[in-house]
Amino acid sequence: MAAVYDFDRVIDRKGTSSLKFDFGRERKGREDLLPLWVADMDFALPEEILSVLKKRIDHGIFGYTDPKEDYYRALTGWFSEHHGITLRSEWNTVTPGVVYAIAVAINAFTKEGDAVIIQQPVYYPFSELITDNKRKLVNSALINENGRYRMDYDDFERKIVENDVKLFLLCNPHNPVGRVWSEEELAKIGEICLRHNVLVFSDEIHCDFTYEGYRFHPFLSVDERFAQIAVMGTSASKSFNLAGLQVANIFIPNPELREKYRKQNAAAGYSQANTLGLLATQTVYETGGQWHEQLRAYLQGNLDFVRDYLKKNLPEIRLIEPEGTYLVWLDFSRISTSYRELKRIVEDDAKLWLDPGIIFGKESAAFERINIASPRSVLAQALTQLAEAVKHSLQTASDNEGSFSKFLSQNEGKVLK
Repeated sequence: MAAVYDFDRVIDRKGTSSLKFDFGRERKGREDLLPLWVADMDFALPEEILSVLKKRIDHGIFGYTDPKEDYYRALTGWFSEHHGITLRSEWNTVTPGVVYAIAVAINAFTKEGDAVIIQQPVYYPFSELITDNKRKLVNSALINENGRYRMDYDDFERKIVENDVKLFLLCNPHNPVGRVWSEEELAKIGEICLRHNVLVFSDEIHCDFTYEGYRFHPFLSVDERFAQIAVMGTSASKSFNLAGLQVANIFIPNPELREKYRKQNAAAGYSQANTLGLLATQTVYETGGQWHEQLRAYLQGNLDFVRDYLKKNLPEIRLIEPEGTYLVWLDFSRISTSYRELKRIVEDDAKLWLDPGIIFGKESAAFERINIASPRSVLAQALTQLAEAVKHSLQTASDNEGSFSKFLSQNEGKVLK
């Protein structure tokens, strides 16, 4: 009989040095906020995976470790089975994370002053990595058409030419707007990059989360020519909640690019990966399929719950329908377009810790990102707090407007000083 996993169980994460739960004082100056911000999940791994890690811990020695053939067999097997792409183990470089890997790529493939292009609103470390490494940030903003985002190919190509762009940071599936780019979209953007000799780092860390009716396409699989210009960044950290174990897999088919990348990685001082992280990554790819399938179904239920709740109780907030990821993009523009006002409503009134849209790009000041990878009861609590806060804010605004209108009528014809 197949195992059934309990994603409704609320697990107390406080006191574990959790970035999500234990750093409210350090990051927000307060400890009374319900956190649904940073992209990790509030679900425990199943015993069949934990037992492997426990056995390794009982061994008691945690020396330097490198991946062996079993690791690569599990890794490439997962991507072949779930995403239809054939990856070769020699293409892979293990790093402590995809963000770290992007920083290595920026330094390996560009020099100070070179232009790197992104598509905001997008995962905010993209812009930080570019500017912190003294590269020129170029933004070809996504276009929001009635709640669905699309790429602006003309703008993208024009800015590549005007700025002599060397590197493109692609986010697929896209964080935070939730698009899972189609083969056609990826082909168009890839052709532009080929035409202008632009390298592509495709951040595909959310690849294992797509909703009903959508399929993830690895950038490398769209056109065999793209393998010559592309880096594929992956990790089990999002799929199986392993972020703290610090392992990512970076696939580079082009041997010349791979050599440049590995040289820069060595220059950064990185070699052997986290011992438990390697074992956990191998184990989840070998035995975690059933758990992950049920997790995806639960997240689909969470998304349906959020959609229905907003429709019934918070029609002022628009859900940007996600095609993938467990991060949901909410449009608050009917309530306020001021990120300071939204901060007051979300934090002071609703007592929630979400990610404000402004950090993903100036175009998204009226948005908030919420992480729905929590037990449904936690989501219900968060949305109830938000509904009460929005209701109070709208009522206060209405009362103030009424008072002002009354004041004007009472002083009609008078000189106001």
